[in-house]
Amino acid sequence: MIRMVMEHVKKHPGLIPQFFFILLGMGGASLYLVRLAKGPHVTWNKKNNPEPWNQLDPTYQYKFVAIDTDYKNLKKEGPQF
Repeated sequence: MIRMVMEHVKKHPGLIPQFFFILLGMGGASLYLVRLAKGPHVTWNKKNNPEPWNQLDPTYQYKFVAIDTDYKNLKKEGPQF
């Protein structure tokens, strides 16, 4: 398969940017999925930590980009678990 791709690239050098951006997009999507899978709201081991979101600090930034919310000044509302 890779050999066939290399033959096409040698015949048509205009395909090089297309392969580059396809691989870049696939790599970025894979890294984002890994980031989502390791988030604080995901439970992989329910025996040791059944509710991991209860142990997070109230100043933890949940969103990838927070424009208006300043997470450093938030106070915890509700009971301690």
